[in-house]
Amino acid sequence: MSKSEGFPVDIKTTAPEVEVGLKEDISPCVVGQNRASSSCRVLTQEEPDTLSREKALVSDFKLMKLEKEAQKNWDLFYKRNTTNFFKDRHWTTREFEELNACREFESQRLVLLEAGCGVGNCVFPLLEEDLNIFVYACDFSPRAVEFVKLNPLYCPERCHAFQCDLTKDDLRGNVPEGSVDVVTLIFVLSAVHPDKMKLALQNISRVLKPGGMVLFRDYGLNDHAMLRFKAGSKLGENFYVRQDGTRSYFFSKEFLSELFADAGLQSVSNDYVLRETVNKKEGLCVPRVFLQSKFTKPGQSQSS
Repeated sequence: MSKSEGFPVDIKTTAPEVEVGLKEDISPCVVGQNRASSSCRVLTQEEPDTLSREKALVSDFKLMKLEKEAQKNWDLFYKRNTTNFFKDRHWTTREFEELNACREFESQRLVLLEAGCGVGNCVFPLLEEDLNIFVYACDFSPRAVEFVKLNPLYCPERCHAFQCDLTKDDLRGNVPEGSVDVVTLIFVLSAVHPDKMKLALQNISRVLKPGGMVLFRDYGLNDHAMLRFKAGSKLGENFYVRQDGTRSYFFSKEFLSELFADAGLQSVSNDYVLRETVNKKEGLCVPRVFLQSKFTKPGQSQSS
């Protein structure tokens, strides 16, 4: 796919047999195939068999080991792939108009938190496009944060990058409480254990202004990648581990809506994005499913 595509595919894997393929192998199957949907993708006649066969979960020992080594596995991911794996996300301002529209006046500085910034594929396009923006950028992986700081575009006056485990490290140690206009949470929450997702959202909510917005995009239920996991990869309902030890959850809109509501954040929009992509190496045209959603923190009047 070219970088100008409106819906690039962010794939976090080192094994093409686990997911559709690496970034250079994926392109749109049909131009204009992206579409929003309020309902999940319907599986084909053969696909339910694929999911039903995978009933056995990994052992409790492996579950605990993967949780304990989660940071190490992502750090190793960035050690292997450095800054070369993901495409820069030049599409965020097109898909999330709030990055521009939430200002009261044109010259107002927007304060943004990129939760799970990786190596800066979202941060730096935003800093280049918008001179009136300040970005807090955090990631689970210390190595990823270091790559952000080494980028020639990194400027401490406009960006503050720091390492953070969203499920336990209080963001207020680096970000003033109630100071953030917009939080981007893009292909990040899926890597968190489902039992800890609420903790991450509560952490984010503390630094978000009343009326502030969380912009979300991640893997959706029945995505083709979900059907590609081999036996021994299932950690729980809709939760899987890749060969490199990194994990991925596949969201239903109902689960996501309830999750954000439990963290005190209200739904503005919450829809599936359905598309088809082609894997050039395998010659397959496959269905991809993402969730693209927006949530807001209630203002004082709304809360009361």
